[in-house]
Amino acid sequence: MTLPVAILAGGLATRLRPITETIPKSLVDVAGKPFVVRQLEYLRTQQLERVVLCVGHLGEMIHDVVGDGTAWGLRVSYSYDGERLAGTGGALRKALPALGSSFFVLYGDSYLPIEYARVEACFMASGQPALMTIMANSNQWDKSNVLFRDGRLVEYNKREPKEQMAHIDYGLGVLSASTLEPYPENQAFDLADLYQRLSVAGQLAGFEVHQRFYEIGSHSGLRDAESYFNRQESP
Repeated sequence: MTLPVAILAGGLATRLRPITETIPKSLVDVAGKPFVVRQLEYLRTQQLERVVLCVGHLGEMIHDVVGDGTAWGLRVSYSYDGERLAGTGGALRKALPALGSSFFVLYGDSYLPIEYARVEACFMASGQPALMTIMANSNQWDKSNVLFRDGRLVEYNKREPKEQMAHIDYGLGVLSASTLEPYPENQAFDLADLYQRLSVAGQLAGFEVHQRFYEIGSHSGLRDAESYFNRQESP
């Protein structure tokens, strides 16, 4: 495995208040462990080696828990938003010097039981500058926002999803640095808008996943994630 992983962990996590009034979302306890620890443990099982944590709100607390990642057999470094939140896209733009020419992108509130090697191989074979993992959703977990037809990602649109869209962003992507380099280094912007532009330009490959994802972006998602880990770890 060659690509590093950028974890977007800089948001304010307002939907998880009051839990996140004093800790960042990445440190929310999920069945006995901080969520970021669960992410790192899984990344190591996938033979990944290098992680860049893009942090903002209360990011120092994440650093205090994770350190340099050696406890999980990883090399972890940090990219800080600075005085104002950079948005998911701006955070990645700021982190480019630590990420190299292409890299995985994982949301800080998502746990994805997926084979990273297969995703990387699909990205490399696609010839596209970006890839999004997607899952047939039919509005079950959230509003479907991807049109995927005949093995091709036709359009991703989080802001104005269309009725014919039946898939959803699974929460793991791969980006080439070239997709972010045109943006000014200190400009705040949303990764969803970049994905949308890439999709309509025919530059966003799709990798379909069939196993559900888990997320802690909401209280209901947190309960589902806790149930999943309790089941996984029960004797």
